[in-house]
Amino acid sequence: MKFTCTVEIEKPVDDVVRLFDSVENMKEWQDGFVSYEHLSGTPGEPGAKARLIYKAGKREMELIETITVKNLPQEFSGTYEHKHMVNTIKNSFTPLGPNKTRYDAELEYTKFVGFVPKMMALFMPGMFRKQTQKWLDQFRDFAERESKND
Repeated sequence: MKFTCTVEIEKPVDDVVRLFDSVENMKEWQDGFVSYEHLSGTPGEPGAKARLIYKAGKREMELIETITVKNLPQEFSGTYEHKHMVNTIKNSFTPLGPNKTRYDAELEYTKFVGFVPKMMALFMPGMFRKQTQKWLDQFRDFAERESKND
């Protein structure tokens, strides 16, 4: 399953990338984000691994992130492994003018484990896209709010 989500942000590309490239900011735009724990490699660089914890209702969800490409603003990519699924994300940031940036997130789910995750992917693929778009919209709102506080 592959899809792309996009959002336009009223902020220069350098500012958008600076906000995106900070682990500290994840809590500002990824609802449910609990923690980020560096596991190996050079933090924030290709090959680095980290444990991300999210809370969804009463459940905690653990993802293992492996950064595969970091060439910002053109690309920040990673693989995200969960016990029930694996996906890749390619984030890119394109200037649309001096104070406007397009943020694209291309996702591909490459593996689903178990009956329920496979059925969700088959019958409710829009749920995955909707969550991703929600985070992009929340990032836009955070970034634009930050520009007013700079």
